[in-house]
Amino acid sequence: MKLLVTGAHGQLGSEITALVEGDPTVDLVAASSADLDVADRQAVLAAVSACSPDLIIHAAAWTAVDACESDPQRAFRVNALGSRNVAEAAMRCGAHLVAMSTDYVFDGTGLHPYNEWDTTNPLSVYGSSKRAGEQEILSGCPSATIVRTSWVCGLFGANMVKTVLRLAAGAAPLRFVDDQVGCPTFTSDLAPMLLRLGEERVPGVLHVTNQGPTSWYQFARDVIGASGGDPERVDAVATDDLVPARPAPRPRNSVLDNAVLRFHGFDLLADYHEPLTRTVMALTA
Repeated sequence: MKLLVTGAHGQLGSEITALVEGDPTVDLVAASSADLDVADRQAVLAAVSACSPDLIIHAAAWTAVDACESDPQRAFRVNALGSRNVAEAAMRCGAHLVAMSTDYVFDGTGLHPYNEWDTTNPLSVYGSSKRAGEQEILSGCPSATIVRTSWVCGLFGANMVKTVLRLAAGAAPLRFVDDQVGCPTFTSDLAPMLLRLGEERVPGVLHVTNQGPTSWYQFARDVIGASGGDPERVDAVATDDLVPARPAPRPRNSVLDNAVLRFHGFDLLADYHEPLTRTVMALTA
């Protein structure tokens, strides 16, 4: 199988490339955002045509949620137009496309976990640009797989686990919000599922997260506990009491029901405590 990964040096892209490197059955083309600007249509068409992949995992995105608020043109150029270009290229070469999306397409006001058929209503520029990307992919490449995930963490890139460990190494108070709830998802578990969905060419929108909803406050406590520290160091704070307030609104309920995976008979990803322990051990070794 020839596999093209966009955003290959990002948090998820790095995990995917690490997973398949050395696998003799996979011919990997890893395109970082520096290598390939997905918003450049001609560059995308040329790159995909040159390698003629069987599978494209589209992990490239601009994920700086707060920065997107002040630069919506860049957000839509990368996340929406970029997805249009990758979808067009996939259709031209007959590749199956797996594209990443986010819990931010929902407003978070729902009282129950969001399934794949719930109405989207993004609150932020980032969420709106990712929702536009979903629409572009489904329009340009109807057989594509769109995977929504949430609260992504892992060994690569910046994420909340690394932030908590860094802050815990200092003496400053640790304050995390307890009124935003979601499912932490670890790239070490997510990446193999993306490959499986791509190899089996499962179409449509799917939610893929580790199991176990939690708040950022409790998650921070879990990270510190897994590192051997004292979780009691962490204090809870309300989102509305954050100073300074963040520019982009966050969904209060980001819990995604992995209904389609379950209906298809796939084993769901493990409870998040399992990969959290592995990740913290690796980061602190």
